[in-house]
Amino acid sequence: MHSPIIKTLVSVLASIFTAFTIFDNCYAKQELAETVANIKPSIVAIGTYLPKRNPRAVFLGTGFAVANGSLVVTNAHVLPDKLDYEHLEQVGVFYRQSDDDHIIIATVVVIDKDHDLAILKLKEGQLTPLKLGNALSVREGQEYAFTGYPIGMVLGLYPVTHRGIISAISPIVIPAIHSGSINQKMLQRLHDPYNVFQLDATAYPGNSGSPLYNTVTGEVIGVINKVFVQESKENLLSHPSGISYAIPIDHVEKLLKVKELK
Repeated sequence: MHSPIIKTLVSVLASIFTAFTIFDNCYAKQELAETVANIKPSIVAIGTYLPKRNPRAVFLGTGFAVANGSLVVTNAHVLPDKLDYEHLEQVGVFYRQSDDDHIIIATVVVIDKDHDLAILKLKEGQLTPLKLGNALSVREGQEYAFTGYPIGMVLGLYPVTHRGIISAISPIVIPAIHSGSINQKMLQRLHDPYNVFQLDATAYPGNSGSPLYNTVTGEVIGVINKVFVQESKENLLSHPSGISYAIPIDHVEKLLKVKELK
């Protein structure tokens, strides 16, 4: 039997451990709250603007400012296939600042369809840019967050944040066991496969283009992608699994080095 002294010591140690655990959790939540506050000014909605349409603005996805603040990253599939130039339709970047909604017209300067990425350039002004992190440092089990517009215009220009862990780092496409399940898109991506981040947090179609970032430093390590990756990794499923993915940020860094952006 344990002596009263040992029992008391165990009880004290358990209390100390519980106190430290609560403190760590509270501190982690506080860090994330500060990080989200710093991230939100850089988050924008991507869509189209047509003066005589009702509604004039249509949201298609999410984006975030990089570099000097005049460039915005999003997914290539977020952008419309074509614009109604006859009626002055243009790509728009939408955001909320000082309790007012704002729009800046943007042009598409680079598209990388292989990695489903695009970079837009604002026609005027600058936003607060996010710092890009090191995708190679990401490990399975680490916690990250993403902020964007999960269901488009329904919630207005109020960015929503989700968090989760990197549940797997795996190729964008895996060779199918049965040849009948291989489609043309899979064959194309098998020629030049690359890894993507798999998350245990749920992203929605409107989240496409959201930054995936370190909850403490705010450094972006990936771009949330819902449609493009899912059709490669889950092509045999009749219904999407709900698993979310992100394109590693190093592919964005390569785009930022092209001549058009210098």
